[in-house]
Amino acid sequence: MADGRIGNAGAMEPHPLSSPKLILAIDDEPEILNIIKECLEMEGFQVLTAPGAKAGIKVYEERGPEIGVILLDYVMPDMTGDLVFECLRQKNPDARVILLTGCEDAVARKMFEAGLRGFIQKPFYIDDLVNRVREELSQD
Repeated sequence: MADGRIGNAGAMEPHPLSSPKLILAIDDEPEILNIIKECLEMEGFQVLTAPGAKAGIKVYEERGPEIGVILLDYVMPDMTGDLVFECLRQKNPDARVILLTGCEDAVARKMFEAGLRGFIQKPFYIDDLVNRVREELSQD
């Protein structure tokens, strides 16, 4: 789309990071995962993708210490984002999770109380996603 929302990454230039941390994107929509991966990699991030909740938890179990930020969809067929968030936080209470959802802000309130690091409403602008990930990683 020409308005810069998800899927419009044509004008972005690569910006290498000094010490890259992995980004884990968990979403049941392959197109969304591909766009997130492509756009973040163009910005110098290394991105792992997981096509659903259970796959995301498995990737985090295997690679957790390398992962700096988790981008988590809320509505997925195998498990909702709040349950995935609980599982991730049980494995690492300091896991940095940013929720990506088309649901209302109220969905994230309880998750914020439990340590959710951010919330991005779908559809989102790629620049907003990149800036939010960069901001989160800069807090190291």
